[in-house]
Amino acid sequence: MKMYELTYIISSTIDSKESDDIVKELESFIKSKEGVVLKSEKTIAKPLAYPIKKQSSGYFVFLTLQILENKVKEVKEKLQKNSKILRHFLIVKKPIKILKERRTRKPLFIKSKIEESPFTISGESKNKEEDVKIEDIDKKLDEILSE
Repeated sequence: MKMYELTYIISSTIDSKESDDIVKELESFIKSKEGVVLKSEKTIAKPLAYPIKKQSSGYFVFLTLQILENKVKEVKEKLQKNSKILRHFLIVKKPIKILKERRTRKPLFIKSKIEESPFTISGESKNKEEDVKIEDIDKKLDEILSE
């Protein structure tokens, strides 16, 4: 048995209870055709992007099911015959493939973080002699500005 995903829109001209009856009727029909309903979701009436059969809103129903390939045609016919169902879409749900991990080249050598960074870590310089005081900077600035 293949796994399928069925999405259909029920007209919003009927109330929520009647739409629940349509969903249950379709699920029982699938079970009578030796199918299994794995997951069923029904939303509240939502507006459509464009009118379908002069309807501007509808109840969206999503089903995940398993059924024999030769029984799919009967399910489609059942959906087409029901005048309350505005549109339906049935697709084969393929299993997710597990991708192989990509091979990446390993670096020839790894530099330590201290060698890579020209800046000092945590505010300390590499050599104590390189520390510059603010007074020295002020003196240099005064010399440059006075020239």
